[in-house]
Amino acid sequence: MEDRASAQAEPPERRADAAFATGTVAIMAGSGAARGSGTSQPIGFWNLALVEMWERFSYYGLQAVLAYYLIYSIADGGLALEPTIAVSIVGAYGGCLYLAQLLGAWLADRVAPARQLVLTGAVVITCGHLALALLPGIAGVATGLSCIAIGTGLLKTNITSIIGILFGGWSRGARDAGFSYFYLSINLGAIFGPLATGWLQSSAGFHWAFGAAAVGMTIALVQYVVRMRGLPAETAIVPNPIHRAGLLAALGWGALGAAVLGALVALRVVRADNLSVVVGAVIAIAAAAYFTVMLRSQHLSRAERTRVRGYLPVWLAETCYYGFYLQLFTTVPLIVSTRVDLDLGAWSFPEGWFAVIGTVALVLVIPLVAGAWKERWIGRLPPIQKFALGFGSIGVAYLLLISIAFTPGRTVSPWLIVVALVIAGVSEVFVGPIGFSVVTRIAPERFATQLVALKILTLGAGSTLSALFATLYTRLPELWFFALIGGGAVCSAAILLVAARPLLRALGAGLTSTASR
Repeated sequence: MEDRASAQAEPPERRADAAFATGTVAIMAGSGAARGSGTSQPIGFWNLALVEMWERFSYYGLQAVLAYYLIYSIADGGLALEPTIAVSIVGAYGGCLYLAQLLGAWLADRVAPARQLVLTGAVVITCGHLALALLPGIAGVATGLSCIAIGTGLLKTNITSIIGILFGGWSRGARDAGFSYFYLSINLGAIFGPLATGWLQSSAGFHWAFGAAAVGMTIALVQYVVRMRGLPAETAIVPNPIHRAGLLAALGWGALGAAVLGALVALRVVRADNLSVVVGAVIAIAAAAYFTVMLRSQHLSRAERTRVRGYLPVWLAETCYYGFYLQLFTTVPLIVSTRVDLDLGAWSFPEGWFAVIGTVALVLVIPLVAGAWKERWIGRLPPIQKFALGFGSIGVAYLLLISIAFTPGRTVSPWLIVVALVIAGVSEVFVGPIGFSVVTRIAPERFATQLVALKILTLGAGSTLSALFATLYTRLPELWFFALIGGGAVCSAAILLVAARPLLRALGAGLTSTASR
């Protein structure tokens, strides 16, 4: 229960971080040397936890103001991009970031030790934030976001892998306590990052906000360099090193892929306005490949194959949910920038602060869901019904925004957006952690890590889908848009309720009380 309560306290992207860590611990628990089981943490833990805090500070600090930077006028310090181009860039950025984490995991397994990849990733991320802070125009955006996506892919999977090594041989209770601290560091960075950059952006300008993110990442980098030598020897080992011919082949395929991408860009097949569609297609192909490999594997029993096949519609449902949820970074900035009156007397509500409202609401409601309510009807619901509750809640949040259509000009109250974001933030507790709980219980032993990776990939797919929804916002009347999105989420909830029993049968026995145990 402690694992689940801790996980539920995290918004979707942060719970992805936790999933990598939890999966790694499960894999490595029997292999690491015991380093104690008391209340103190293993050597190197606080170094990594604080690096994670500053990295999340930088990442979420950037996410909070990125869309505004792309769409605001040049006079207001932005780039004045078309809204469809801006949301396409934001959606593609989120999708690429999660694809890059798959690359980071492969590199750590075959090419370079985890501790070195964390260092390399931190350097690349820092360079990305500095590029955004110092380079003007679209060149800074392209350079900065590319570096941050690649660097995060190198750092995220491997910093959690190292923490898994640190806790090898520890008791479950000690690991639970340690990961609670780790999750706390993630939440602190994710909350204070948008608060800092949102205030700086509204008071001093976008590049000061990007500079704050760069400072946070620089602190993480310096701290890691100073103390990385104290990490266990296992973190300097490549577990399954690739042979020279295999490495050359991988480099060749990578070069070919880069050349094809360059040609598609030159031919304008891949453009800024369809970038999220392209990234979404790549994610769909990657997911299809993952499912195909697992389902065709001779190492799966008939029951395991049935469960993996049953998970496919759950994966699609979670992708759709995150498409609705992650409009926080696409559609919501479009609404705020054109329709919301941010002036509250002598004080102006910072745009970037809207990105943190759902997180705060989620953290506040968790004690009820994980504690007082866990034995009530909500806690006893099977996982598919909890998914339906999440869809229904976020549908209500968007239906609430229908009232915007009857408010002229830029006169919408920021408190209406706050209420909608609170409802949307709370809805996530019924989807993200439940998805992780289902995956860890039905995953075949041989493909446990791959299925967790697939679950995390729903975030990348959802990010690209959120960009498509935001594009609809620019093309439909507001009344129709909110009715379509809100109604679509509510209808999805109804479909899940109807399909709950066959889905549970496909996933296998033992899931009827997944979240209440």
